[in-house]
Amino acid sequence: MEPAGDVSDPASLDPESLGFMCGIEVHQQLATGKLHSRQAGELHDITIETLPKNWPRYNRKLRTSSGEGGAIDVAAKFEARRNRSFVYCQAPNAGLIELDEQPPLPHDEEALDISLTVSGMLNAHPVPLLQTMRKTVVDGSNTSGFQRTTLVATAGVLQTKGGPVGIDVLCLEEDSARKLDSELTSNGEVVTWNLDRLGIPLIEIATAPDVKNPEHAKQTSIALGRTLRDTRRVRRGLGSIRQDLNVSIMCGDRVEIKGCQDLEWIPKIIRCEMARQLHFYRLANELRSNHGLPKLANDRREESVSVKEEVLAILPHNLVDVSSQFENCEAKRVKDGLEANNVMLALPLPGFDGLIGSKQLDSEGSQLPRLGRELAGAAKLAGVAGVYHSDELPAYGIEQEFVDSTRVALDGVDAFVLCLAPQWQAELALESVLNRARLAFERIPQEVRNVVIRKGSPDDGTTTPMRPLPGGARMYPETDIPPFEITSEHWQNVIDNLPMTQQERYDRLSKYEISEDQLNQLLSRELDDDFVAHSQGLPQKAWATMLLENEGDLGLMALVLATKEAGYVTREGMNNLLEEFTGQNPSMDQLATRAEELGLKPADSGDLLQIVEKVVEGRIDFVKERGMAAMGPLMGVVMKECGGSADGKQVSALLKEVIMRHV
Repeated sequence: MEPAGDVSDPASLDPESLGFMCGIEVHQQLATGKLHSRQAGELHDITIETLPKNWPRYNRKLRTSSGEGGAIDVAAKFEARRNRSFVYCQAPNAGLIELDEQPPLPHDEEALDISLTVSGMLNAHPVPLLQTMRKTVVDGSNTSGFQRTTLVATAGVLQTKGGPVGIDVLCLEEDSARKLDSELTSNGEVVTWNLDRLGIPLIEIATAPDVKNPEHAKQTSIALGRTLRDTRRVRRGLGSIRQDLNVSIMCGDRVEIKGCQDLEWIPKIIRCEMARQLHFYRLANELRSNHGLPKLANDRREESVSVKEEVLAILPHNLVDVSSQFENCEAKRVKDGLEANNVMLALPLPGFDGLIGSKQLDSEGSQLPRLGRELAGAAKLAGVAGVYHSDELPAYGIEQEFVDSTRVALDGVDAFVLCLAPQWQAELALESVLNRARLAFERIPQEVRNVVIRKGSPDDGTTTPMRPLPGGARMYPETDIPPFEITSEHWQNVIDNLPMTQQERYDRLSKYEISEDQLNQLLSRELDDDFVAHSQGLPQKAWATMLLENEGDLGLMALVLATKEAGYVTREGMNNLLEEFTGQNPSMDQLATRAEELGLKPADSGDLLQIVEKVVEGRIDFVKERGMAAMGPLMGVVMKECGGSADGKQVSALLKEVIMRHV
């Protein structure tokens, strides 16, 4: 049976009937130094505009190399053809290893311990010998052209709200450099990178394709994030954890989607991808039917009749220079491009009229999948800003007469794609467009895609192509780092010292006399261990408040609170003592003496009562008019009279008592 479903309403698509499969990959930064260089792991909050001028810069170009089997990875081949060059900015925490001018050091011990700890928390099985591998990366994000990654454990299980999800692999690897800028030039793209993040340890966890539906994918990501945070040894904040989705339906194929940082968006991103794969399966069969070719099977596991030769005949490599047809075009982009000696090349796409598509929205406001967007994405990967196609013209200032003259130049072909760029770049872009148009007769290509981002968040849940899905040829051994043995004693020590889970921490705090809000804040800010360690003999709610409102030496904070409870300093005066004795190790006597010198010692209760009575009697008409509502205004008056030496709670109690006598 043909797969059923309305592409214009992705929320209505049934994952089970479409043969939905999904796995999650999570990449989590660890709160340690760098993995193979011992440099600090701090990040520098800079942009291309605020980049310090004293940071050294290095210009590089990368080339591909063959893997262990002698083959060059398909993704590496693709990146090499993009003719890109790179500028690397050396941050203060980047040295010779980050510049690929010195061999790497063995694994950071703390990072290795954290990865083994997470393996134990996921009931995974460690590999007995850790062999670091080089994973080819030619997009410029690694100066060496590869990322060092080490398989740590396999065959684990993650418990989620929607059921257990298998953990296929857990790896320890280096994070990449951060992109600062990208500039298109006539000689190719120039990309500027910041090396501050390069080499920070990452735990990569890849699940089995056990995710049942889009909502379960979100639950799985939440559960993975919670497990990692339970170690209390991972980085927090924007960009410290990244989720990738591996998604397919039975009539489509596996696609890896990057950029899913906002977990709330995951279900929508997956639904859009399901709709995209279903749309292009149907488009492929429509194209095949229009050309009298056998249809694709609706199950990718079934072999379909190859139509490769027929498609090559339908769509030959035939680029036509139509620059002369646009000499009088007044569209600014076209006019400026031709004046800069760019060329306008055309790629004929016979039989594609009306199938390239124009922008339309689905029921949730996302762009509907269309071939034109995929063709534009393929062209942009070659470094051009975009292309024009016949289904959307006339538009962008290109009038009908130029559309007609282009068709004449192409011998009356019904559909075409135009690219305005330097000759070499236009040829590369349209070659990419041609390859993608040929793939329109097949299932969607296996590839890596990126969520479309606008102003720092997902635009509408749709994606654009990044590169082909890499294969096994990208991996080969790292010869500069010796293998590391995980002994049974080492592993048992890890298992015996696993961290508490979030639920166990919650249950522990529930035994203390603190509010629910304090409990949740202590947990979310990871202060519960500090609370428990120093809570002995202190009022528990006050100690929780002290921790939540202050930062610094825990011992000093506990002693200042004890000094307040002993009656030597007012509640309001505690912060003064914290500031006075920061970095010191005072005794309670020293704290009490200084509090008295600063006038922060609580007033005698008898003296305080007299001050309260004096304030009330001096404003007796106001008290009789307002009643108990006078407490608020008079509270500040009393505190001022006491010169800051009164305890707020004691003042409030006495003020209430005195006012009640007069109303």
